[in-house]
Amino acid sequence: MVKNISHMKKAKNINNTMKKLVNTSLLSAAAVAGVIFGTQLAKADGDYPRWPKQVGDVFVIALENHNFTQPNPTSSPQQIFGNPAAPYINSLITPGNPNAAQVSYATDYLNAGTGVHPSEPNYVWAEAGSDFGFHSDADPSVANGNKFYDNSTSLISGLNANGNQLLFWHFNHTPHLAKQLDSAGIPWKNYQEDVQLALTPTNSASGTNGPVNPYNGTTQYNYAVKHNPLAFFNDSALANVYPLAQLFTDLANNDVGRYNWITPDQYNDAHSSMNNGFTYNGVHYTGDQSAIAAADNFLSQVVPQIIASKAYQNNGVIVLWWDETEGGDTAGQAIAEIIISPLAKGNGYASTVSMNHSSDVKTWEEVFGLPTINNPIPLAETNVVGGYNNVATANDLSDLFVPGAIPTNSFSVTSDGFETDSRTGHVLETVHITNTGTTPVSGPLWLALDDLSSNATLLNADAVTSVLAPLGSPAVKVNSGGYGDYGDNVLRPYQSRKVTLEFLDPSAAPITYNARALNVEPAP
Repeated sequence: MVKNISHMKKAKNINNTMKKLVNTSLLSAAAVAGVIFGTQLAKADGDYPRWPKQVGDVFVIALENHNFTQPNPTSSPQQIFGNPAAPYINSLITPGNPNAAQVSYATDYLNAGTGVHPSEPNYVWAEAGSDFGFHSDADPSVANGNKFYDNSTSLISGLNANGNQLLFWHFNHTPHLAKQLDSAGIPWKNYQEDVQLALTPTNSASGTNGPVNPYNGTTQYNYAVKHNPLAFFNDSALANVYPLAQLFTDLANNDVGRYNWITPDQYNDAHSSMNNGFTYNGVHYTGDQSAIAAADNFLSQVVPQIIASKAYQNNGVIVLWWDETEGGDTAGQAIAEIIISPLAKGNGYASTVSMNHSSDVKTWEEVFGLPTINNPIPLAETNVVGGYNNVATANDLSDLFVPGAIPTNSFSVTSDGFETDSRTGHVLETVHITNTGTTPVSGPLWLALDDLSSNATLLNADAVTSVLAPLGSPAVKVNSGGYGDYGDNVLRPYQSRKVTLEFLDPSAAPITYNARALNVEPAP
């Protein structure tokens, strides 16, 4: 919610002990773009409550290259919804089917951005909230330009100046989900089918002479780095990556991560058809339908094993995630997004809320209490079917869950009124941001002043919004030391933080603006 603020300032000396405050109830219910929810909330001393029904371990299973629904259901490739080659997937979303009891799904999950193709940019997006404008399926390398996090310095240019060689060093520490989890001490794991047959996790590998695949019965293998989102960031490329078989050992030992990414090989994720097709439930499929059947068969075996685990039964979440649309990036092409969880609304609940890959990133940040990723999205990709796809402004996945499973957060913004400094003539306003939600919010916070009246200039602005619409708004960083008595830069429920705004207004006209409280940097 945004409320327009209008105040007529009155001249006064701020050093006068008899200061008068003008219009004390000025700002209310400010808009929130991007919120953070914590899951490790309980403290033994009861400083703040443990909110019920928190999401447990998360398992994301990545699938490939098929629309959930599309304008022409008979076109190639065929859609997933109602497809006879995908009986298990369709059973999950059929109300009344026992498989659908703990399932919700999205009907309006759209491509991450306009032109975000082929596969690789979508996997990168699922990890970092942007594809950084890279549109290729190439294995990661400096030469290819698709190593988005380089944790070492590298010489990128030199310049002769007055006979001296000036060297320029590049530090590329792109924010991404695994890095955030590491920083918060939250364990994650990356399970990749056939990765053990590759030279390294950053090298693709395929062939026909591998071990017999336990799901499709062939000796074909195909590990594709383009389907491994962690491989494109140096700090996660070789970390916590395991062959798929390790998943089942970890499930049995209750040793999975809090966040787990699972990629089948290209024959079990519906990307590629096997040489001789695939026979499923007594029907022999060829071509693309055989790829769908093989993926459905894979899920019908793997998903029940996860559901049977202690990790899942402790409010775990399985996400069936598809990478990209086929045949266009319009509202007519929807991607499947299916969640299975004891905390799902269940019985094949169909959500009509618009979502995209940024919705997943946002949700996991909320679940794990992480800062909001705000990597720049190329301008041509930002606007998707009328909505913004920045992580901070995307809808999260909360509509798929029972209320409270993905907590909501909100801020209120109030003001003490305007004062004029008689020494400088500048207009000052003390503003209070209060966490009115149910979970702590990590700083820094930002206060953006949208539609600031043209007669006023915010002198102490720290940034101008460049990625969170509306653009061009001055914003002040709200972060000086710790919040409250904790000193940890976390704003807990019902706590407030204040900031003083300093305006130049030569005209002495009313100063008006719309307040927007943000927990993400508005101009990275």
